Amino acid sequence: MQSHGSAGCLAGGGRPGGVWLSSTLCSPQPSLACAAAPSLRDDGDSGLSESEESVFSGLEDSGSDSSEDDPAEGEDGVSSDEGHGGTEKTSGQQVQAGSPPPRTEVASVQGRDEYAEDSSDEEDIRNTVGNVPLAWYDDFPHVGYDLDGRRIYKPLRTRDELDHLGTGAATRTRWVAAARPGCAGAAAEPGPTRPLCPQPAVDFFSGDLMLHPVTNRPADKRSFIPSLVEKEKVGAGCRPDLRPRVPARPRSLAPARRRWASPWGGRLGPCSRPWQQEPGERKLNFLPRKFPSLRAVPAYGRFIQERFERCLDLYLCPRQRKMRVNVDPEDLIPKLPRPRDLQPFPTCQALVYRGHSNLVRCLSVSPDGQWLASGSDDGSVRLWEVATARCMRTVPVGGVVKSVAWNPRPTICLVAVAVEDSVLLLNPALGDRLVAGSTDQLLSAFVPPEEPAAQPARWLEASEEERQGGLRLRICHGKPVTQVTWHGRGDYMAVVLAAAGHTQVLIHQLSRRRSQSPFRRSHGHVQRVAFHPLRPFLLVASQRAVRLYHLLRQELTKKLRPNCKWVSSLAVHPAGDNVICGSYDSKLVWFDLDLSCEPYRVLRHHKKALRAVAFHTRYPLFASGSDDGSVTVCHGMVYNDLLQNPLLVPVKVLRGHVPTRDLGVLDVAFHPTQPWVFSSGADGTIRLFS
Repeated sequence: MQSHGSAGCLAGGGRPGGVWLSSTLCSPQPSLACAAAPSLRDDGDSGLSESEESVFSGLEDSGSDSSEDDPAEGEDGVSSDEGHGGTEKTSGQQVQAGSPPPRTEVASVQGRDEYAEDSSDEEDIRNTVGNVPLAWYDDFPHVGYDLDGRRIYKPLRTRDELDHLGTGAATRTRWVAAARPGCAGAAAEPGPTRPLCPQPAVDFFSGDLMLHPVTNRPADKRSFIPSLVEKEKVGAGCRPDLRPRVPARPRSLAPARRRWASPWGGRLGPCSRPWQQEPGERKLNFLPRKFPSLRAVPAYGRFIQERFERCLDLYLCPRQRKMRVNVDPEDLIPKLPRPRDLQPFPTCQALVYRGHSNLVRCLSVSPDGQWLASGSDDGSVRLWEVATARCMRTVPVGGVVKSVAWNPRPTICLVAVAVEDSVLLLNPALGDRLVAGSTDQLLSAFVPPEEPAAQPARWLEASEEERQGGLRLRICHGKPVTQVTWHGRGDYMAVVLAAAGHTQVLIHQLSRRRSQSPFRRSHGHVQRVAFHPLRPFLLVASQRAVRLYHLLRQELTKKLRPNCKWVSSLAVHPAGDNVICGSYDSKLVWFDLDLSCEPYRVLRHHKKALRAVAFHTRYPLFASGSDDGSVTVCHGMVYNDLLQNPLLVPVKVLRGHVPTRDLGVLDVAFHPTQPWVFSSGADGTIRLFS
């Protein structure tokens, strides 16, 4: 049994923990080792010969460390273990007697001389530790075994501070490991642990290509879903780039300056050396100096020299005489023709039409120029003969008349009157009876449709009593009507309502008695509307802008910016290329549609708000009426040559109306064939200037 123990120690190679070999060494074969071990001790002469092999000689081929790599390993590794049995307890640790031996040769000690094969490479063959690292014996009191199998104990030495520190650290680690829950082996004493005897390894992974895989487990769901952990890592890396970078606060150098002396005049570094530069490269032609206070600063030493150099520059510099241009102020004024060269135009008051008891808001002239219609706040519409100023007819309408418009068609005798929320169509029956009769036939020829469509206005026939007064049709709206105007052909008329929304402007067709709203949305409060005389355009004037709409294409063509506070009136030139509009801030703005959307000319001839503007249909004249009680007549010549700008010349200021209740001239209109102008005022009169 003693030889068995020593053989076990030899097989272990002196390793404290022991190394398990393959399953063949774990099989129960200690009897062979025990039987072969006494032959080494008892019978040295009759032991194994060189030709015979030991039971452990087969181990030299199982590993990479053979006797050829280390020839002294076989002799140094021979040791015996004192004690009996397969195990021995030393300092509280268990050494396995059946530990597998290292890959060394086991040679007979007594059968051969230990100095027989001595060489210079093997100076000390008495080292019995073997080819194992000494770190294996750090936790044990011995270092290897001697030739008799006894342990070689470490020399005793006094424990120093490093040993106490290491012991304390190990103790603390052991206490922490023991206190951890779920760690069963943490409180046990450290030492080699004997594992279970492993089963024989079965290499079921062959080198042959198989049809089916070893495992056929389906892929996890997480393999198809992006990893949230990787997403967080990417986000953490990108998030600092997305944050706004706040620059670091500059470090204040004032404490350092106060702490250290200032040997260079208050600078952190030495002064520059400007004299190492050329005189032309120097920023300053003197060396700066520091003074303790402003009172200690002396006068500039080079003042006289620099002043002298400046005088030399002024005296010797080349001079050039500048020729002055004498401009006559009269030359800056544009050369305008004399007003008497621009005749005919109205110059004096010819007639006064009296009959209204209140202010006259609107007036209109018949296409032939024989009749004049006027509307007043007294609730009546009066028809006048132009030549004699005689009131031919008075039609009571029962409300304030806001607008009057005579149909421009010569074959129709019809007047549109805007009263409250209705538009009245009157047949005054003046002039040719055939024209008046054809007008009634045209209105009575209408056949209503079987299924009337929904309209924004209602067309009502006049009663017999109303027909005796001249009323033929009544167009009712839901909101008050502020203006009515006819198209050039006389079949359409546009109406402006005092309402908010897209129904501020309505277009009525007389022949079919239909009404429609041309806009889907509104752009501010509409003040005035006007039809283009030649093209299918509709001009809509709001408070700040004038918009030009194409009715067939149903689109906005142009937007005019008058640059005034509040547009009050609008008129279109008979040629259709120029527009004028008046405003309440006493401006008259002329637009050239072919030139720009900005005003071509802004005229300020009036001192108060403008109420009305008008163009003459035949003569190059336009007029404006204001609250100051005056009518300004201007000559506005528009040339066929597009390269020549219009000629605008004020020719006459007509006065005659008396301002009443801060109101003056409320409406103006030109005679269709003569250079005459009509004006209606707040004094209840209508005046003709010829």
